[in-house]
Amino acid sequence: MPHLSTLKIRSLSKAYRVDGRPLPVLEDIDLTIPQGEFLSLVGASGCGKSTLLRLLAGLERDFEGELSVCEDRILGPSLERGIVFQEPRLMPWLNVEENIELGLLNAPISAEEKRDRVAHHIALVQLGGFEKALPRQLSGGMAQRVAIARALVNRPKIILLDEPFGALDALTRAHLQEQLLEIWQRERLTAIFVTHDVEEALYLSDRVVVMAPRPGRIRRIFEVSLPRPRDRAHPAFGVLRTAILSELTGTPADVPPSKALSLRLVERVPKSGIA
Repeated sequence: MPHLSTLKIRSLSKAYRVDGRPLPVLEDIDLTIPQGEFLSLVGASGCGKSTLLRLLAGLERDFEGELSVCEDRILGPSLERGIVFQEPRLMPWLNVEENIELGLLNAPISAEEKRDRVAHHIALVQLGGFEKALPRQLSGGMAQRVAIARALVNRPKIILLDEPFGALDALTRAHLQEQLLEIWQRERLTAIFVTHDVEEALYLSDRVVVMAPRPGRIRRIFEVSLPRPRDRAHPAFGVLRTAILSELTGTPADVPPSKALSLRLVERVPKSGIA
């Protein structure tokens, strides 16, 4: 029996129509993401990472292939899948509580339970004391935490994150990475994270999917077996980062085979090892 949150992508292709002609964006994507995994997608701009996330969220429905969660096909948006964009996209006239409560707009729960959930998620993202603050009174990192809380307030099984920290300074970014890992582990979520930052992907993820562009397709999958919490300065972290950067740029990595083997680094071509 598949687990409730097992997400499957089968023979997925997507094209847009530009000037009356099809423009392929994704081609023949196959991937299985088990419940509780933290998976990152990395690749050059234009490789379809964000498009893939929008398809998984059900925000776009015109595609070939199959997307499913526990064998149920994804046919549109669902409360079981929350999404966080690069910009917080908060309503400027609503305060923190009200912005988070927007995620519960169609939830079949009482007003009291809505208040309890909002309070719980404000505590979860460490924004106690800012409940009545408006978006213009928040820093960029705080605003993004509100967006994360809004995506989680419906208690989704899967959270989709599209470069959520891309516009933040390095210190805020590192702090939010730690917070996201704590939330992921505490809530037992499946997380799919889009980023251009290989180091960020390595620090957060169980697997890193390297995508090739035009049209987007899976070039290779790296399994990250480094223990948590991870040390970015550790030689093993650097070896794996070099290997992923080499795959992204198409340049050979100067990594001794014995060293790579000692890291239990697993590389997979697109259609091998798919459950």
